[in-house]
Amino acid sequence: MADSFHRAAIVGTGLIGGSFALALRKYSPDTVVVGWDRPDVLRQALDRGAIHEGISELSVAVSGSDLIYVALPVGHTIEFLPEIARFAPANALVTDASSTKRSVCVVAAESFHAGGAHFLGGHPMAGKEISGIAAADVELFRGSKYALIAPSAGGKSRTERGPRVAEFVALLEKLGAEPVWLEAEVHDRAAAVVSHLPQLLAVALAGVVRGQTDDTGLPVTLAGRGLRDALRLAGSPYSVWRDIILTNSDNLEHVLDQMIQALEQVRSELRTRVLEDEFSAAGELYKILRNMQ
Repeated sequence: MADSFHRAAIVGTGLIGGSFALALRKYSPDTVVVGWDRPDVLRQALDRGAIHEGISELSVAVSGSDLIYVALPVGHTIEFLPEIARFAPANALVTDASSTKRSVCVVAAESFHAGGAHFLGGHPMAGKEISGIAAADVELFRGSKYALIAPSAGGKSRTERGPRVAEFVALLEKLGAEPVWLEAEVHDRAAAVVSHLPQLLAVALAGVVRGQTDDTGLPVTLAGRGLRDALRLAGSPYSVWRDIILTNSDNLEHVLDQMIQALEQVRSELRTRVLEDEFSAAGELYKILRNMQ
């Protein structure tokens, strides 16, 4: 089957955008892939073969593209969406990869109008604790869920979303991702639990371990793989998470309250056998997650 998108503009060629560009080059070889980012990042993207061309002007990058993939921090996505909507061709699909969706979708609804480019909110549930084009991976999306934002009640049905959306869904499946349709509110609540909370817990755990470490290096020098695995997410920089936290703080406050209550419950059970039940329930959830891979 011929590639559906003739020219794709990757707005932000870091880990996610760079990985998507690499995947396009492999699985949609007839698609011309251009990138927009800082000059030094574009040079790296060119060196890695992720893009055919780096373009410094956003309007030029998007104006000739029928697929525009926005892989910027949430705040920058919100900032640039109106400009992208202004210059995107009428037949183009614009989609983002932001980790929160409500704020992005509000701005998109204000910026994209009937007769112009179509916007589709998205969030690949894939990533690494390190960022940047150097960490980009052509198979990053394979085996991962890919959230797509469905219209709210009263909006278009799935069959009325248009051919460009159908083409993008087919492309995601070609890349090995599993598209999952959610409303923006539902997505942000779910992401707070399965993505954003684990990140904050890793940061908090790192703070406790650091605070308990003395001049001899203990207890860190005694640590094994378990602590390293538990702290893997702590390697992710604040610059990646700042806007995510700011745009999903209400949901995060709710799940953090639940986490604090759970920790208090564990503390109250330290001298009882009740913790056996907690371990058992935790193990069952882990088995479910392990079998999902």
